[in-house]
Amino acid sequence: MKSRRYFVYILTNKNKTVLYVGVTNNLEKRLHEHITRRFKGFTSRYNCHHLIYYEEFDDINIAIAREKYIKDWSRKKKEALINSVNPDWQFLNDGSRITKGLSD
Repeated sequence: MKSRRYFVYILTNKNKTVLYVGVTNNLEKRLHEHITRRFKGFTSRYNCHHLIYYEEFDDINIAIAREKYIKDWSRKKKEALINSVNPDWQFLNDGSRITKGLSD
């Protein structure tokens, strides 16, 4: 039996002035939804579709708890988290750098 994977992710806009924290069980699909503005809301209003951070979990309850935990953080603390793994704030979904392995 294949285990499910869940992702907590952080998106930003082109100028890196806005941060959005979300959770999903299909990061590649969810990124596509953000890019195409499938749902109206924060990410479509602020053009947030550049992936700059993500974590992977096997348990949805832990992923949801982590998302809520990070959402409560200050911007400074979120920036420190992003900088710990992506100090240049590279857009990880540009050129499918990471998304190739997410749909396996």
